[in-house]
Amino acid sequence: MSNENLFFQAFVYLAAAVITVPISKRLGLGSVLGYLIAGVVIGPFGLRLVGQEGQDVMRFAEFGVVMMLFLVGLQLQPDLLWRMRVPILGLGGLQMVANVVLLSGLGILLGLSWQTALAIALILPLSSTAIGVQTLTERGLMRTEGGQSAFSILLFQAVAVIPILALLPLLTTNPGEAVSQTATSSNTLAGWQQTLLVMSTVGGIVVGGRFLMRPVFRFIAATRLREIFTATALLLVVGITLAMQAVGLSPALGTFVAGVVLAESEYRHELMSTVEPFQSLLLGLFFLSVGASINFNLILGQPLLIFGLIVGVSILKSGVLIALGKLFKLDLNQSILFAFALVQGDEFAFVLFSFAAQSNVLSENLAGSLIAVVALSMLLSPLFMIAYDRLIVSRFLLQLDDREADDIEDNENSVIIAGFGRFGQIVGRLLLANGYPITVLEYNPAQIELLRRFGWKVFYGDASRIDLLYAAGAAQSKLLVVAIDDREQILEIVDLARKHFPHLKILARAIDRRHSYELIRRGVDVIQRETFGSALDMGVEALKLLGVRAYKAHRAAQTFRHHDEEALYDMASVEGDDTALMARSRQLAQDLERILQSDEQEIAHDDRAWDVLAQQRDAI
Repeated sequence: MSNENLFFQAFVYLAAAVITVPISKRLGLGSVLGYLIAGVVIGPFGLRLVGQEGQDVMRFAEFGVVMMLFLVGLQLQPDLLWRMRVPILGLGGLQMVANVVLLSGLGILLGLSWQTALAIALILPLSSTAIGVQTLTERGLMRTEGGQSAFSILLFQAVAVIPILALLPLLTTNPGEAVSQTATSSNTLAGWQQTLLVMSTVGGIVVGGRFLMRPVFRFIAATRLREIFTATALLLVVGITLAMQAVGLSPALGTFVAGVVLAESEYRHELMSTVEPFQSLLLGLFFLSVGASINFNLILGQPLLIFGLIVGVSILKSGVLIALGKLFKLDLNQSILFAFALVQGDEFAFVLFSFAAQSNVLSENLAGSLIAVVALSMLLSPLFMIAYDRLIVSRFLLQLDDREADDIEDNENSVIIAGFGRFGQIVGRLLLANGYPITVLEYNPAQIELLRRFGWKVFYGDASRIDLLYAAGAAQSKLLVVAIDDREQILEIVDLARKHFPHLKILARAIDRRHSYELIRRGVDVIQRETFGSALDMGVEALKLLGVRAYKAHRAAQTFRHHDEEALYDMASVEGDDTALMARSRQLAQDLERILQSDEQEIAHDDRAWDVLAQQRDAI
């Protein structure tokens, strides 16, 4: 491609995106559909401004998917990934098995051989990570139950691509020809050597990410040359891509692993902000290429078959996902959300169907039709999310808002409270009643509207954004109270505040005990478990109803509180080692029982001196 042609192609792609995407966004169709439509318009079946070179552009743009998985990995710390093992294996594994069984059976009933039916059933259930994650993120739904469930399934599918690639050659219906074709491209290494090479590569990414990249990034950051930091981040992603391609593995999987390893690095936020602009642009280019590559001649040649397959597969995939949502006790609206988000085919399907055709598992014609089904399903998938927004959201009264953050003029207070729901309001009311003005940040538009009707001054905005914390006056404030109810967002805000505002005392709401351990490790000054205090109060009332003197009940509760808070910090040091954690827990429970029994003997003689009401009742 000449330089002149290269610049012309770049101009066409950029112009198509700049014109179409804002219009699509303004019409409420989302950016993904805008890119896809732009691709169709400039493609061979539109204005014919791009042609065969679109395939080359698509291969380059797939690097955007790789970068996206790197960013996703950066948001998933290893312990979070471990906690998600149940939805990843459960939801992801079950949806794969159910779809494969149903689609295979359907294919055999339609007269396909079992090998062909199984190959199709393995590939069609895969959903596009690029579209799914982009769409959920764009709508602010990634942190919902449905968004997390969709993400778990996409992670499982990203890993499942590897065994599918290995299995497809075994399903060939013409072994002799397939062997001759694959033999020309097979690696010359023996099986055990290939396995060792793969394990060494993945192990190298993990070890290098954990022990080598941190000092490298520290050295680069010390130069204060932002462009070199950017180059280093890109070098890391490109290097992993090349290494994974060399050993025949998915580059997306490799960069995802690297992202997870670097998720606990102090340079996590810088890496995300550095890579994100490149990822967004390349991902847009990928969607443009998909739109330009849709073969409308093939679709118009057999419209009933193509649209019948799209409708049938969409209904089957959605039905399976909604049923699994019910099995995993998700709300119906959340089940519909992740079913709609994953209804389209996967970008890896283009590769897998082509590979299946080369391996003589599918005929070229059938593979072409199925690729058209996948491409068209990607084009149509944003319409499902529009239907979700306009039909399901309003029906279930979900509060969604993509408005910009408020301008904060009241930013000289000594206390910032992030989150002003049930928890934050109690903290805020107590501080205001004692004469301490506060700056309140809240992300829920409905909550803001309600609070403003009651006269509260609350600013809309996401407190995990550094610019908003600056605007709220974090550089001058003394305290930051993190009172939101999102586990991961609490950790993000704490990390951000610790790094950019080290003078701030941080008080954080803990969702549960394990969340407390994570906050302890981050050095949060005050941790308050959200239900601990009220549960302890109820325990006191329970003891009193059982006939225990009020003084003894309160004294027992205080002893319990002090012992449990000390135990919390003690157990945080062994968190991650389940055996040590359980042994320590049993030991602490025995210690507590011994302390309370000992205390009861000490105060058993007379505890009525303080309890005036009890004395009065006794005197009657």
